[in-house]
Amino acid sequence: MLNDELRYILEINEVSKTFRSEQGDTHVLDSIDLSVKEGDFTTVIGPSGCGKSTLLKIIAGLDRDYEGEVLLKGKRVERPSQEKGFIFQEPRLFPWLNVEKNIAADLSLKNLDVRNDVQKLIELVKLNGFEKSYPRQLSGGMSQRVAIARALLRKPEVLLLDEPFGALDAFTRGHMQEALLDIWQTNKTAMVLVTHDIDEAVFLSTRVVVMDRRPGRIKAVVPIDLPYPRKRTSRAFTELRTHVLEELDHREEQEAYSI
Repeated sequence: MLNDELRYILEINEVSKTFRSEQGDTHVLDSIDLSVKEGDFTTVIGPSGCGKSTLLKIIAGLDRDYEGEVLLKGKRVERPSQEKGFIFQEPRLFPWLNVEKNIAADLSLKNLDVRNDVQKLIELVKLNGFEKSYPRQLSGGMSQRVAIARALLRKPEVLLLDEPFGALDAFTRGHMQEALLDIWQTNKTAMVLVTHDIDEAVFLSTRVVVMDRRPGRIKAVVPIDLPYPRKRTSRAFTELRTHVLEELDHREEQEAYSI
């Protein structure tokens, strides 16, 4: 194996997926090939129903009924594990646990190492002072920060995010995007994000993977060679945003995305 290949932490090889039912088969993914390097921030974007979220669940090991293979550090993904953190659109916090206990989850805060790691993550996601707060006392953005901290506590090799900011208002969403960048730049954990928001994709990613309509195929991979921090109003940002939008190709698909 070449040295460059060793840098690929995640490899998706010829992955296809068909949902079978009494009403007939639905071919959702078709021959997906994608590799993710350590420290990459990869965003997947495409029209509704193209299989973006299904692909993320396959990577996570949540869906094992597919053709092809997914390798994490050279080993086939067979099931969910702590090596693959997963962030859903909803934070899915335990309502009876406060922030620090939600982050620790099944780990005991009586363990000094766990407690120290939890406190470091609370500082990283900027929730200092809210350690004893319960989910009902948190905003949507704060709840997602708790979910991200909980996933990072397990020190995953890759963090998978399925439209984590989709339910947030535009103002909070912008703040969460900046928070996620801070976390990524601090930890350098490989990220794979699914989103419908082109601005979000260009603002966050080192590259954008554009998928075609069902059955989902990779139509284009657009490198985002912009320095951080990025300005959404810059000419380079606007040009890349337009490029991604054009890769979506169909007029009806373009109208489904914010301009």
